[in-house]
Amino acid sequence: MNLNVKATNLSLQYKEFEAIKDVSFSLEQGKIYGLIGRNGAGKTTLLSILASFMDRSSGTLEIGGEDPFENRRIMPHVNFVYETDYSEEYEPIKRYFDFAERYRFSFDREYATDLAARFKLPLDKPIKKLSSGMQSALNVTIGLASRSPITIFDESYRGMDAPTRELFYKEVLEEQARYPRMMILSTHLVSEMDYLFDHVLILDRGALLVNEPYDEIISRGASITGEANNVDQFVNGMNQLSIKQLGATKSVMVYGELTEKEVRIAEELSLEVGPVSLQELFIHLTEEEGHYENKQ
Repeated sequence: MNLNVKATNLSLQYKEFEAIKDVSFSLEQGKIYGLIGRNGAGKTTLLSILASFMDRSSGTLEIGGEDPFENRRIMPHVNFVYETDYSEEYEPIKRYFDFAERYRFSFDREYATDLAARFKLPLDKPIKKLSSGMQSALNVTIGLASRSPITIFDESYRGMDAPTRELFYKEVLEEQARYPRMMILSTHLVSEMDYLFDHVLILDRGALLVNEPYDEIISRGASITGEANNVDQFVNGMNQLSIKQLGATKSVMVYGELTEKEVRIAEELSLEVGPVSLQELFIHLTEEEGHYENKQ
């Protein structure tokens, strides 16, 4: 069953507030997608629509060529992993594995138990008594072990310490190699996760700013550093995201792939052309002063 995703002009409006604004994209099986946005950008809302937790106001959404909303053929294949309130949950972890085994056709109990051991999760302890980090680890354990064709992790690292997050990231890559599927990871903390992504979507105030393969978006950014007058001459007319200057030395971050001719000119001007990280691009493309569209 082909469970690719196609969204066309998706919008969601709450009274006067438009949470998702005319968003279109396609997602394919076998890829890891990074959904990036600041807090309040609309990431959880968009993912909730994909997971059929809510319906859109307008536009179309297809998973496997069908509308997934309240669709029994599609919904069991989509697993939405998000921060859960376990304050009233007295059952132990092993009972949650029982539930997952019952309702997720591809859930691997042996793998879940192994992951729980690596995350140091006590299987017999009531979930409400687990630390927030352990609860996050439980969520991602169930998400990974579900092996659902579409697995969505909505900022699932919350509460985890750095070693636990690293274990999660490592397992995402290893699981994708073992059982390729579509994984979507949302985050506003980009620097430690960007190496996971095959494709990046940047959401800002409900609008989709960037929808490109990771390698392509990285290649579109460059830092130009050198003598200030030469830098100004070189970047004139380019899409400038940030400017830093110390004495006579200036550094400008530009967005837009440089041509071979421009690279040669930079060399002639004794300018250093360096890479720009996804986090740097994300910060400047979503800054409060203006949108990416307005920077063209």
